[in-house]
Amino acid sequence: MYLPAYFKESRTEVMHALMRERPLATLVTMCDSGMVANHIPVETLSEPAPFGMLRGHVARANPLWREYREGSEALAIFQGPQTYISPSFYPTKQDTGEVVPTWNYAVVHARGTFRFIQDTVWLRAFVTRLTEAHEASRPVPWKVGDAPPPYIEKMLSLIVGFEFSIVDLTGKWKISQNHPTANREGVVKGLSGAADAGGREIAALLASFNDGRRRELHE
Repeated sequence: MYLPAYFKESRTEVMHALMRERPLATLVTMCDSGMVANHIPVETLSEPAPFGMLRGHVARANPLWREYREGSEALAIFQGPQTYISPSFYPTKQDTGEVVPTWNYAVVHARGTFRFIQDTVWLRAFVTRLTEAHEASRPVPWKVGDAPPPYIEKMLSLIVGFEFSIVDLTGKWKISQNHPTANREGVVKGLSGAADAGGREIAALLASFNDGRRRELHE
């Protein structure tokens, strides 16, 4: 993707954090039928170093696991917070009028290769772990063991697991870092009370960036 240096996020732990907060990945692969995109919730692992691994599953009826070209590189896209930026946020609007709208966002691209898994023991352990992670915040978490065993066995037979070995991670945090301090602070102020959660999250990311810049100036 197009990535100016001032928008580049290269810290693996920061990219992994976004991937875990937004686990619904867009998986883009080249198959015999052409380019294919699937939207799959995944688990992000820190190991193996340096970029980690994704784990997930697809429906057995999904042709991805049969048509994927073994060893070919695929792309997993994780979309973070995003929001519209109004020129009215910029103090320089009053000085020159030379401002235009833009869109701020954070996104991670993970490149890697698939290994598909049909082992029932692996699948059961994976869906159990994934369920526990997503049910943890509920007052009464649902457990895989709550369903009748024959039903779970049937459901497991209808899915195929995968591991996606990440060979490269690219992060793009486009959050107005290329603007002067006054404009960046104007964006934070303008978005802090935004009705949408994405706007407030972008404000928090940019406020953190501003704090880092201030620390750098005083060191």
